[in-house]
Amino acid sequence: MSSNLDALYRRVIMDHYKKPRNRGVLEDGSHTINMNNPTCGDRIQLTFKVVDGIVEDARFEGEGCSISMSSASMMTQAIKGKKVDDAINLAHVFSDMMLGKEPDDSIDLGDIEALQGVAKFPARIKCATLAWKAMEKGLKEEEQK
Repeated sequence: MSSNLDALYRRVIMDHYKKPRNRGVLEDGSHTINMNNPTCGDRIQLTFKVVDGIVEDARFEGEGCSISMSSASMMTQAIKGKKVDDAINLAHVFSDMMLGKEPDDSIDLGDIEALQGVAKFPARIKCATLAWKAMEKGLKEEEQK
């Protein structure tokens, strides 16, 4: 990755960290999930609203490093308006990306692509995937209702 691209990605990550999207609690949410990363202390509470198999809204609260909070911000933006299955699939794509696999070009990752470089830092992968694992767990529980 070029240094210009690295710099751009760092700016995108810091923008989401300093000005998180969808931060807060969704009062009329259909499901809430809490997760933490005991290794580093990151924690997240994810609330989402699913109506007719579509993620209508998603919000998060939590504390953690810039990677975990930025990832949560990006994730909530990415899943809004998606079918539950598509949101879960996106979590799998993200997980693969964190393992160093190149994402399929047909999938528009938007700002999420900025987190691709985290794969080079194994200790930070859990930070990046925390919100995604919470979302996947919560949506699967929601489907089972």
